[in-house]
Amino acid sequence: MIHPAAILSPGAQLGTDVQIGPCAYVASTARIGDGCVLAPHALVLDHTTLGARCTVHSCAVIGDLPQDLSFKNEPSYVVVGDDCTFRESVTIHRGTKPGTTTRIGNHVFMMANSHVAHNCEVGDHVVFANCAALGGYVTVGERCFLGGNTGVHQFCHVGRLAMVGSAAFIGKDLPPFCIAPSSQNSFVAGLNLVGLRRAGLTAEQRAQIKLAFNLVYRSGLNASQAKERLRAETGNPFAAEFADFLAQAKRGICRPSFDLSGDESDV
Repeated sequence: MIHPAAILSPGAQLGTDVQIGPCAYVASTARIGDGCVLAPHALVLDHTTLGARCTVHSCAVIGDLPQDLSFKNEPSYVVVGDDCTFRESVTIHRGTKPGTTTRIGNHVFMMANSHVAHNCEVGDHVVFANCAALGGYVTVGERCFLGGNTGVHQFCHVGRLAMVGSAAFIGKDLPPFCIAPSSQNSFVAGLNLVGLRRAGLTAEQRAQIKLAFNLVYRSGLNASQAKERLRAETGNPFAAEFADFLAQAKRGICRPSFDLSGDESDV
């Protein structure tokens, strides 16, 4: 299962049933989980751990040095969960500060030429379309979709089940369950209703999310006031999730692109 033209540095740790193609490279401190597949010319570099059943396609580079001028060439890490797919020319970089880690969850799918910078945290079941890119220290919640050619500014948070349209730029925090429209800078167009249904959320749960969304974006309250109102909705777990997100939004949140006098579409 290991091609004779593959390059395995002494000390590299391979699980069972690993397949490695010609000219692929595994560094000496890399760990490859059971059932992983490395295509020809795939690179898994030092201080990188891949979980089970990951596929790294040709010319993808997992665990290279961070693109950060403050990096001092000290040990830092990339840790990848199980069942991830990294298509052609994907890049994922190690943490910047000594001992820090870039983390990728389970079942993450990164399409060709997408990028995760140093110290990012990517949740489970996140999808990156072609050329989507995260700056350093970005957090992306589970089941997000990032459209092609999108960019997320360093230190931003994207809440779970959010969707970012193609060629959008996210320079502020994008709350959970929201849609950022294509080709715009840090706007919210509404709720990711299709994504919520596909994730199995019930009509009652979607109605609770709609209530929380309207408190944030249609009530006329500022962020601090909205957070207090959300905390008061004790029977709504999604209101608490929005409130927690607002409390951690150091860069502010994406602004609405819709008529504030209207209402969110049917849930």
